[in-house]
Amino acid sequence: MSKYDNTGALFRNDRKEKDTHPDHTGRATIDGKECWLSAWVKEKDGVRYLSLAFKPKEESGQQAKAAPQSRGRSDLDDDIPFAPVI
Repeated sequence: MSKYDNTGALFRNDRKEKDTHPDHTGRATIDGKECWLSAWVKEKDGVRYLSLAFKPKEESGQQAKAAPQSRGRSDLDDDIPFAPVI
């Protein structure tokens, strides 16, 4: 998390493999919430600029927790004992 609210840092993306991957990545804290920060270097009419995208960090964790329910598996009972197969 950034030390100060509404701040962040970008670093060159050394793992970029496709043109669609961001040129720079980093983290930011916005209103007390951690976010992933992505930036692409673009050019229009001879002027270079950065196009930015922010994504909440907890979003990927929430999706992972919701995945079993979305598959209709919420009715499974984890307390069923299993005997070893001999």
